[in-house]
Amino acid sequence: MFDQFTLGIEEEFQIVDPQTRELRSHVAEILEEGKMLLGEQIKPEMIQSMVEVGTGICRNIQEARADITRLRSIIAGLAKKNGLVIVAASTHPISRWQDQKIFDDERYELLVQELQTVARSLLIFGLHVHVGMADRERAIHVMNAARYFLPHVLALSTSSPFWMGHNTGLKSYRTEVFKQFPRTDIPDHFDSYSGFQRYVDLLIKTGCINDGKKIWWDLRPHPYFPTLEFRVCDIPTRVDDTIAIAALFQAIVAKLNSLIDKNLGFRLYRRMLIQENKWRAVRYGLDGKMIDLGKQTEVPVRDLVLELLEFVDDVVDELGSRNEINHVHTILQRGTSADRQLQIYRETNDLKAVVDDLIELTMENVPEVKPPGMPLPTTTTSTISK
Repeated sequence: MFDQFTLGIEEEFQIVDPQTRELRSHVAEILEEGKMLLGEQIKPEMIQSMVEVGTGICRNIQEARADITRLRSIIAGLAKKNGLVIVAASTHPISRWQDQKIFDDERYELLVQELQTVARSLLIFGLHVHVGMADRERAIHVMNAARYFLPHVLALSTSSPFWMGHNTGLKSYRTEVFKQFPRTDIPDHFDSYSGFQRYVDLLIKTGCINDGKKIWWDLRPHPYFPTLEFRVCDIPTRVDDTIAIAALFQAIVAKLNSLIDKNLGFRLYRRMLIQENKWRAVRYGLDGKMIDLGKQTEVPVRDLVLELLEFVDDVVDELGSRNEINHVHTILQRGTSADRQLQIYRETNDLKAVVDDLIELTMENVPEVKPPGMPLPTTTTSTISK
């Protein structure tokens, strides 16, 4: 039964000049050969200094690891051929959004026309994890409960403490940039899938959106695929962290689904309370405290993450993700990318040194692959996409 919780992972990478350490608007050069090698698994984003890759539909976390490391390796190789490197972090420590070029595409032109500076300033990079949930009604109820854990996992992923040369004092400044977009943040809970669909239909009918893809919540039923899409996280710099977080999202979905199977519920909390915890994750990451909403008391974030691991423990072996989930303990011990970036900056007082470290850690435990002659994707199913 646990093979229903398929995985798809999307990562958005920075394209960086290793000499200047600045972002470079060179996605076109990477895309040309990338499309031949990866097909629909590679795509541009609105900003030309960004490239996005997505796995195929993976049956388990091991398949997801194989595909996402392979994609990182190929993209890094393509960048290298053009004298560039890739970086996995949700903001660039130095570069300014005002200097970036918009990708020439009607979709992005319309978005900029609608949202103006809010769209132009979106120089952020994310991680999206899809977990298979074919039953749309069941997916809504799992989503309702899973919202509680979004701040916990965001705290594990933080990688955006710097913005345009400044230490923001936040661990996830990306979150604050993205919330300028409409229809973002923690979603409300819905009584049924039909209730959710009525909301979407009303926005379409009244000209707010043209389809459900413009609902950019931290967690949403994907408008086209039978998945729950987790969008709350920064992109971790280390691929091992990305895999651990994807495995944790999968385990949360599987656990909540099993509770429904047993006619057991999970208490639903108001959006405004979950939002308080999200802010604490944004500001302090793993070093802060969150509200244990059940006990109505402050608890260290690391303790709440350990409670989360205990909560999902009985489904982890059936999912086959014990090793990947155990890596969460490593993140709790050594900190996130944001913690590492701040440490390097304290030691060097040099943001270029921070970028150099990000370049190195982005390829940690990623085997080097030369792009020419790369085999086509081993997954035969369609690529997960926004």
